[in-house]
Amino acid sequence: MLYSSLNHLSKSESFKEAVIKGIAPDKGLYYPEKIKPLPDLFRNLKNLSLNDIAFKAIHQFVGNSIPEKKLKSIIEETLSFDFPLIEIEENIFSLELFHGPTLAFKDVGARFMARCLGYFNNNSDKIITVLVATSGDTGGAVANGFYNIAGIEVVILYPKGKVSKIQEKQMTALGENISAIEVEGVFDNCQDMVKRVFLDTQINKNRNLTSANSINVARWLPQMFYYFAGYIKASKLGFPINFSVPSGNFGNLCAGLVAQNLGLPIKHFLACTNLNDVVPRYLDSGIYKPTDTIQTISNAMDVGNPSNFIRIQKVFNNDIHKLKKNITGYSFNDSETKKCIKNIYKKHKYLLDPHGAIGYLGLKEYSKFNPNQIGIFMETAHPCKFSDVVEKIINKKVEIPTELNKILKSKKHSIKISNYNELKDFLLRD
Repeated sequence: MLYSSLNHLSKSESFKEAVIKGIAPDKGLYYPEKIKPLPDLFRNLKNLSLNDIAFKAIHQFVGNSIPEKKLKSIIEETLSFDFPLIEIEENIFSLELFHGPTLAFKDVGARFMARCLGYFNNNSDKIITVLVATSGDTGGAVANGFYNIAGIEVVILYPKGKVSKIQEKQMTALGENISAIEVEGVFDNCQDMVKRVFLDTQINKNRNLTSANSINVARWLPQMFYYFAGYIKASKLGFPINFSVPSGNFGNLCAGLVAQNLGLPIKHFLACTNLNDVVPRYLDSGIYKPTDTIQTISNAMDVGNPSNFIRIQKVFNNDIHKLKKNITGYSFNDSETKKCIKNIYKKHKYLLDPHGAIGYLGLKEYSKFNPNQIGIFMETAHPCKFSDVVEKIINKKVEIPTELNKILKSKKHSIKISNYNELKDFLLRD
């Protein structure tokens, strides 16, 4: 499998090179040159384990870059936890993606990428610097996934005061090969700095850089595994099946579209955002206009210029009419989100996090005009990660899983910066 830049000014690369580089030399995102449907896989779906399905689904994208035996081992280590499907009410289900080590859906992509990059760098004396911007959960997942992997240094940028306490501790408490950079600003400032680093020839001469954001194909593509997990469980309940995806940088939704292109019979996708609604507005107007980021209680989705949307456009060959037939966009504010969390907890004794609540709200809106269909929303993070918000809504303490208590008691280590030059100085340090 070869990957081409969506800026079309760089040569095609193998999976290995695309992962190591993260972003193409022309600064475009890598995209597979073809997606081959797998009809045999879907005829036998019910007879296969999730690990077997994941291997068959991802194999064409990895190609010969990783031996089959090693790839199966990477998948086994990546999918070492369950994805429960919980019925909330008739025809509406929560797919819980937070049962991994950092209690967030980013664990799958981060663990897969870390193991791929570790394999590629195994016999090298070079240090690879993994650079990542985060609006919340990505940082913790990447820190955990790459922690103490030989030959890898991780630098995480996050916006000061705009992530939850638990999210921050997951990024700043590990130390060792993990450096956390606390940025004055919002997520888009962090993301812009990361992109600027990749353009900086001086830094690139001194460091071997790659990105662990969902712009990296090894972080982005394995997210399709969720959709297989959810579909297998939901297919026993009836058809058609729709997925509602809380969306920030849109890597998760784009991975679902890849699964659909492989042949997974998903009927429709819902792109659900908070007030950072650039994509829902595009679906309404046909005009794509990035905006300044608005801070909300669903902070992992506080993205005013989602990087992966260009990949979604590529899936549909930039045909907005095809895109709109397959994706419906919704946007909800903090008041609606809080009301949803309160009502679902009161009525069903199920506790949503602020991101999952937005996914649920999108499904409820869509089902008004599309009844008698199975709806699955992605519950992307454990509610305890947003306890400062959720506890005030339900007026009750949220239990913190035992594995997080140790991190919460750990000391925070971060480096504070306010501009790009300070980041550059850090990266060029001896």
